[in-house]
Amino acid sequence: MLNRRTVLTTAALASLPLALPQALAQNRKDSVVLAMTLEPPGLDPTAGAASAIAEITQYNIYETLTKINSDGTVSPLLAEGWEVSPDLRTYTFKLRRGVKFQNGEPFNAQAVKFSFQRAGAEKSTNKDKRTFSSMDAIQAVDDHTLVIVNKELDPDFLFLMGQATAIIVEPKSADTNATKPVGTGPYKLDSWTKGSSVTLSKWDGYRNPSAAKIRRVTFRFIADPAAQVAALLAGDVDVFPRVTPRSVPQFTDNPKFQVLLSGSRAKTILAINNKKKPLDDVRVRRAIAAAIDRKAVIQGAGDGYGVPIGSHYVPGAFGYVDTTSVNPYNPEKAKALLKEAGVTTPLELTLTLPPPPYARQGGEVIASQLAKVGITAKLQNVEWAQWLSGTYGAKNYDLTIVSHVEPFDLGNFDKPDYYWGYQSPKFKDLYNKYKTSPRPADRAKLVGEIQRLLAEDSVHAFLYQPQWVTVANKNLRGLWKDMPIFVNDVSALSWA
Repeated sequence: MLNRRTVLTTAALASLPLALPQALAQNRKDSVVLAMTLEPPGLDPTAGAASAIAEITQYNIYETLTKINSDGTVSPLLAEGWEVSPDLRTYTFKLRRGVKFQNGEPFNAQAVKFSFQRAGAEKSTNKDKRTFSSMDAIQAVDDHTLVIVNKELDPDFLFLMGQATAIIVEPKSADTNATKPVGTGPYKLDSWTKGSSVTLSKWDGYRNPSAAKIRRVTFRFIADPAAQVAALLAGDVDVFPRVTPRSVPQFTDNPKFQVLLSGSRAKTILAINNKKKPLDDVRVRRAIAAAIDRKAVIQGAGDGYGVPIGSHYVPGAFGYVDTTSVNPYNPEKAKALLKEAGVTTPLELTLTLPPPPYARQGGEVIASQLAKVGITAKLQNVEWAQWLSGTYGAKNYDLTIVSHVEPFDLGNFDKPDYYWGYQSPKFKDLYNKYKTSPRPADRAKLVGEIQRLLAEDSVHAFLYQPQWVTVANKNLRGLWKDMPIFVNDVSALSWA
């Protein structure tokens, strides 16, 4: 088992679900009702950036070569093992035998080659397309041996091979996975009632019949915080990962429930459109950062569940350095920076807010803080579909609040067409050195320099590392303690 450092954000439309029978949650010990805040736009994690897709499908319907565990370690999954060349560029995977896809087709090296070439193709919409397009060669030596030669050294490659964007798809069914997913996992799609729920059932053709104790899992979509609490208290829901933090006091002393506080690799940020004037001026971006009291935002947006950050990196991650002192809370400095940049106040900006409470609640706090330094932030509430198309896709925004949940996403700052429009030759140079340095000590030093550069350039107003809260029936076992990635591994669940 290999230790790997622990990487856009949740996305999709959500609405209040139809009620399910209480007995389903309380009396059926071969089923689980799991709730989510957001509904995914589809069920193919290679086709969109919404993390809600993987929350339903990863390790349940689809599988990957490697598996990322709760503690961030990487273990074999569809690959039984692997060898890495001395230059860390060539990986030889030994694939598991006797594996079939849910449509009866065999899993083999040719399917893996197809999946990765598809993910890196010119028309691919895979959000990690760059990882796959950087594969210089993908060779199916035989049905159970695959060799990948990377153009560049990537110290996180085995971790990346366990993420949802690296799922192995069956070639004949790949194009319809968004609505008719086909994988090699222990569960298959049973039904999808749009706006309400997705139900998976145990796949009897799975290679290890005893791998999953739960035969049926229903994912309910509950966006409203009050409805989340009501569903848990009524017993209509067995487990709610990443539930609204404001609900926690109602469950901490209730003997019917268990409350888990999970660490995360997520970064909640006030993203700034670096291409728009006057936001293209680093002094204006620094003024915005200096106007924000991170602790007050954590209290207002996350009910105190969070740790301040000063860059796009979090405590506990490999090579972390504390950069919160680079742009500390200082309203007077914020006013001076705006004056120095020649900005006439009040400066009017639009603050686009997607549906999650951390964004809507945090937006009110931040707008109030910005107003004190002469920045008028007009709050614009949008649904996730609008955020994905308008903010993330069309880059039509000034400011937005969002949590980036991927453990390894520093590479996004090296993408000139990414939605925040940051371009820096110095960052590109540091990031390339980081990726190609084989010694951990050198990479740790470089990732520290990267953090400081992003803080100094004030690419965003970096806010906090969220701490996720899971509320569950006290008798449910197998829940993840920490969440290096957003998945709900149903096969690990069981009833006491």
